[in-house]
Amino acid sequence: MKRRAFSLLFVFFSLLFAACIKETVQTEKIILGFSQIGAESAWRNQNTRSVQDAASDAGIQLLFFNAEQKQENQIKAIRSFIAYQVDVIAFVPIVTDGWENVLEEAREANIPVLICDREIVIEDQSLFAGYLGTNMLQQGRRAAEFLINKFINPNTRQFINYRNRFVKIVELSGTEGSSPAILRAKGFRDVLSQYPGFEIVYSESGDFLRSKGYELMSNILDKLDDIDVIFSHNDGMTLGAIDAMKDRGIKPGEDIIIVSIDAEQAAIDALIRGEINCVVECNPKQGPDVMLLAGLLARGETIPRVIYMNEEVFTEWDDLSNIEPRGY
Repeated sequence: MKRRAFSLLFVFFSLLFAACIKETVQTEKIILGFSQIGAESAWRNQNTRSVQDAASDAGIQLLFFNAEQKQENQIKAIRSFIAYQVDVIAFVPIVTDGWENVLEEAREANIPVLICDREIVIEDQSLFAGYLGTNMLQQGRRAAEFLINKFINPNTRQFINYRNRFVKIVELSGTEGSSPAILRAKGFRDVLSQYPGFEIVYSESGDFLRSKGYELMSNILDKLDDIDVIFSHNDGMTLGAIDAMKDRGIKPGEDIIIVSIDAEQAAIDALIRGEINCVVECNPKQGPDVMLLAGLLARGETIPRVIYMNEEVFTEWDDLSNIEPRGY
């Protein structure tokens, strides 16, 4: 209820200032410096396209920089935006820490900064104007809630004895130090800790890469027997893990329950085939909201501190015939 109310509030907020933003763009073009972390997945590429298309539609001049998964590249890009005297800086932080100095430099240059998609941990919250992205803690919670619904009897609230033992979970984690990896893991554990019967027997980072998902899963299958669940922090690693299972003659979604985050088209297709059991959406189409907020910041307006994208959960129990094509 609170999330829906906040979303409605933001829609009202958007409509209220839309005319002002349009006027600003028409009279003096806004320059937005945007630093993306890379192009590691279909999700990330869609996120980039959303920003680029929205900038074009809004008439905003976009200075775009791909950091290629290196924080030092991203810091250099932000400093180049400052030197260019852009109106607003927006960036997707690769990791949570290490941003104080460059954000101090942006503040000294009187350039507002918008944090996008991934969160940062910083003592002085005034160094950035706000955060727009996904609720990664909630994504982890939703992944765990699917497992609760699958393995807990709703009437007795007792654990369903699964293969005469605890449910053994393997976690394919995202990039170490990134907010998705930290918050998805925390949300997942917060929910499961309330119920006996679940055990995370292995967790390792696959850097959100399909190739590493395959490599990790192959190594895990060599080390561990009787895996019941794979909880993967993104679809790329999930799809790689599925390839590794098939190479071993293991039926994904049947022999091993799979829960994934992102909702790329390839993952939805795998869900429809029964190879994935649950997909938690992480919405990459943030571009229009980024441009809206950039317009407000360029005018010197205050924006909400946190704005979350609307997202869904797709499961094996849903009618999947009417899901709209994802586009990525």
